[in-house]
Amino acid sequence: MPTKTLIILNPAAGKGSAGKKKTEITEYLLKIGLDFDLEETERPGHAIELTGKAVAEGYEVIVAAGGDGTSNEVINGLMLAKRAGVGSAVMGVLPIGRGNDFAYSMYIPSDWKKAADLLVTPPRKPLDVGFVISEYFPEGRYFGNGVGIGFDAVVGFVAARSKLSGIMSYLVAAIKTIYIFYTAPKVRVELDDRELTLNTLMVSIMNGRRMGGSFQMAPDSKCDDGVFDLCIAGEVSRGKIFAMIPKFMKGTQASHPAVQFLRSRNVTVTAVEGVLPAHADGETLCVEGKRLVVELLPGQFDLITPGA
Repeated sequence: MPTKTLIILNPAAGKGSAGKKKTEITEYLLKIGLDFDLEETERPGHAIELTGKAVAEGYEVIVAAGGDGTSNEVINGLMLAKRAGVGSAVMGVLPIGRGNDFAYSMYIPSDWKKAADLLVTPPRKPLDVGFVISEYFPEGRYFGNGVGIGFDAVVGFVAARSKLSGIMSYLVAAIKTIYIFYTAPKVRVELDDRELTLNTLMVSIMNGRRMGGSFQMAPDSKCDDGVFDLCIAGEVSRGKIFAMIPKFMKGTQASHPAVQFLRSRNVTVTAVEGVLPAHADGETLCVEGKRLVVELLPGQFDLITPGA
């Protein structure tokens, strides 16, 4: 019996390039024999609604066709449906967005056709899901890849306004951000087994591996191990920020004296001095926040991925 599958396509993903792929995607999915329906999103948050409706209607697989924002909304829709007792479904991804960090982090092929091939005989892996409470989301927001606080959050904000796409948009945004946000706020980071207070350029709370299209925040992170991998970069000069960028792109930043890696299931970050710009999976959590509370929820649903 064919699996009941819904493709949720965000035509605005990839700065509008995703919408142009609709016909090609439809034809390819029919060619490989997938039994599916397709819905297009019409506004921010729409994929959350479509996912919840699809779960209630008995769809077994829900595929996010878009970028990180689309994947994040499908994750939120699945989690809200589960929390409400409506049901659950397996998640798939067709990476046709700008950054596609979630797909990369979950070892889903960057070629959307190869990712589509996985939907026919889907390999599955349990996915841990993060939950964060912030200024903009006092009721909480779910995420799959990670929360970025500080420098990398501002990079994302700048890249979102750029006319560039892909890795270049993030690289140019990173260079601009060095001149916008380089004074490290003093923060308190509370973990399961310790507490730190330090001036930090950036705190990345990762369930996945990559952010910003090219920055390997936590190259050894696993999406089903029950803990976050944290990458914390302490205060450094502007010049040293430039020198650190290639290390983050290669995932070799652990060798830098200002960088430390920690692991924890629960994380609370509080601004002691200054403010906290932050995002989750590229979605803005706050621009001048004061406190973020983050929790990892192990094995919430299955993700279609070949795994590491």
